[in-house]
Amino acid sequence: MLLIHRFAVPLLPQEKAMGVGSAGRTRIPQVGILPVFGRILYCFYAAFGGGREIMMRKNFGAKAYCYPQPVFILAAYGEDGKANAMNAAWGGISEENELSMCISAGHKTTKDILARGAFTVSMADADHVAACDYVGLVSGNSEKNKLERAGFHTVKSEFVDAPLIEELPVALECRLKSYDPESCRMVGEIVNVSVDERVLTDGKVDVKKAKPITFDPFNNAYVVLGDTVGAAFHDGKALK
Repeated sequence: MLLIHRFAVPLLPQEKAMGVGSAGRTRIPQVGILPVFGRILYCFYAAFGGGREIMMRKNFGAKAYCYPQPVFILAAYGEDGKANAMNAAWGGISEENELSMCISAGHKTTKDILARGAFTVSMADADHVAACDYVGLVSGNSEKNKLERAGFHTVKSEFVDAPLIEELPVALECRLKSYDPESCRMVGEIVNVSVDERVLTDGKVDVKKAKPITFDPFNNAYVVLGDTVGAAFHDGKALK
């Protein structure tokens, strides 16, 4: 096993002629009759010979892996007026006042949204991880009291014919625009953004109070957001 993780590899003559610098794409060359040993020897040579840095990477193949992935809780009323909800990660903003989701037609929540023409999208939070995960594990087609089992309570939205989950402080209230059962793409018009005052500081959403979570597909985990690392549309100006 090769224990060294990073090596400095000298630029090849043709790369120097092309003007490739230390930030150029790296390559581990094949050396000698035995490629594996040749690469090891070359890396040891490079480690002491100076040059540019090799960054080792692993290929995971074609998978739906990216950061961040949201943890959306979609809620809607059924034809009988009963509230239902599901957990969905494949979605996001597609226009200034539009949200697009990828949810299959077989979900009870999908049927409810199509029947009522409206839905809400709440941001799952760290205080309700188990409940938010539960509504993604259990189908409303088989569990009629899904929200009650999760410990969620609802109130009717003022703007659309859909329920707001009281325990989740940040939610989008949406009117259904379209749904394509073949691609599973559902598009909703954002009518209002509803935020519980308990997560506000000086009238603005405080992410440390809201504690939204994101789905980590690499590790099948939920990760809480909260640390501010920069100012959007500002910090990049320093590089102009």
